[in-house]
Amino acid sequence: MPDTVSIFSLIKWSPLHVLIPLAILQRLWELRISKRNDRRLRAEGAIEFGKDHYPAIVVLHTLWFAAMIAEIVLLSRPVNPFWPVLLPAWLFAQGLRYWTLRTLGSRWTTRVLVLLGERLIVTGPFKYIRHPNYLAIVVEILVLPLVFSCYVTAITFSLVNAVLLWIRIRTEERAWRELGRENA
Repeated sequence: MPDTVSIFSLIKWSPLHVLIPLAILQRLWELRISKRNDRRLRAEGAIEFGKDHYPAIVVLHTLWFAAMIAEIVLLSRPVNPFWPVLLPAWLFAQGLRYWTLRTLGSRWTTRVLVLLGERLIVTGPFKYIRHPNYLAIVVEILVLPLVFSCYVTAITFSLVNAVLLWIRIRTEERAWRELGRENA
C-alpha cells in the first residue's frame, strides 16, 4: 500500500480535542430531552412562537461544529496557549446551561413554547439573569473555537449568533407578553 499523508496526520492532536465530540454528543442528548419536553408541552396546549427563525438556529449550531472542525483540520490550527483560561470559561457555560435546564425541568425545549397563563420562572439562574441559557451559548460559541485557535469560526459564528439571539429574545419576550404572565 502506498505511503499517503492523511490530512488528519498534519494536526497536532491533544486530549483537549475530545471536547468537540463531547460537545456534539451533549447537543444530541439535549435535543432528545427537548423533543420529549416539546411533545409534552404541545399535548398540554403550548403554543409555539418563532417557527420561522428556528431552522436558522439549527443550521447555525450544526455549521458551527463543522466550521470549527474544518478550521482545525484544513488550517492545522494548534491548541491555543491560553486554553487554561478559556477552558474554565467554557466549563462555566456548561454549568450555567445545565443549571438552566434543571431549573426549567420539563419546560425546557430548544423551541419557544409557552402555555397560556404560565408564569415565568424566577428561581435558579433566572433570579440573576433573564436568559441564562443564551449567555451560556454566547460563551460557548465564542470560547470553544478559541481553545483550538479557530478565530474565524469564533468571530463569524458569534456575530451570526448575536443576530439570531436578538431575534430569538424578542420572540420570547413577545410570547410571554401575549400568553404568559410576567411575575405574580
